[in-house]
Formats: sequence, C-alpha cells, structure tokens
Amino acid sequence: RSTYRFSFGVQTTGATSLSDISDEPPQSDIDSLPISISWKQKFRLLEKAGGPKQPNLKALTPGERFKITFNILAFLFGPFYYFAKGMWKKALALFGACFAALLIIGFVLDLVGLAVVADALSYGAAAIYGVRANIDYYKKMVLGENGWW
Repeated sequence: RSTYRFSFGVQTTGATSLSDISDEPPQSDIDSLPISISWKQKFRLLEKAGGPKQPNLKALTPGERFKITFNILAFLFGPFYYFAKGMWKKALALFGACFAALLIIGFVLDLVGLAVVADALSYGAAAIYGVRANIDYYKKMVLGENGWW
C-alpha cells in the first residue's frame, strides 16, 4: 500500500514504513520485453543471481552461471555486438578504455622484452566484452540504464 507524502511542495509516493523498503532489485516484467526467449531466460537467471552485481551467483548451477557470465558473440565481435544491441555508448567507452590500456600495457611489455605477451593482450580485451555483454544488456532492457559506463 502506497501513501502520498508532501515534501517541499512536491507530491511523491513512498513506502508506508521502513520495513517496506527492500535491498533487492525491483521485480521486472521480463515476459513483456521485446526480446527473444533465450534473452528472457538469461534475464531471469540474472535476477535469480541477484541482478547485475550477482551476489547469489553461487546459487546457480555451473551451466546457468556460464549462460549469464559469458557471451561468445560479444567475445568474437566486441564493439560491433554492442552497437547491434543498441549499446553504442558502452561500446565506445569500453573500446576507448581497452584501447588505452592495451596501448600502455603493450608499450611497457615491449620495453621489457615481452612483445609476445603484448600481442596476446587483445584476447583480454575481447574477454571484457564477452563477460560484460549480458549484464550490460540486462541493465539496458530491464533497468533502463544505457549510459556510458
């Protein structure tokens, strides 16, 4: 039950007591989202894991964990995958951060004679896209967050 409160002349709705306030993410209506059944399953698993921060990740089976913690298409296509999903701001931010990090770390590794390791760093950048994609898409579609970071 919601009540109306007046704060500085602005009408707001709020919880009736402190016990009505919860730390859990709000329940969303995933079934009404214009996404595939596969994405709906991933989003339900993400909610079961506790949302984007995944505090209850260990409650999932290993197969369920893999479904929500890694996206092979994002790993393979990186920023292009993000653009295709409408997350262009995050694509640009991640690309810029990864590019800068690879440039600096690669330069330092070349100076110390580890050029082979520097060449392999691009796989780490691809892994960042693969690990972040499901969470970022969940934030965009369910939570309505489509910012730069």
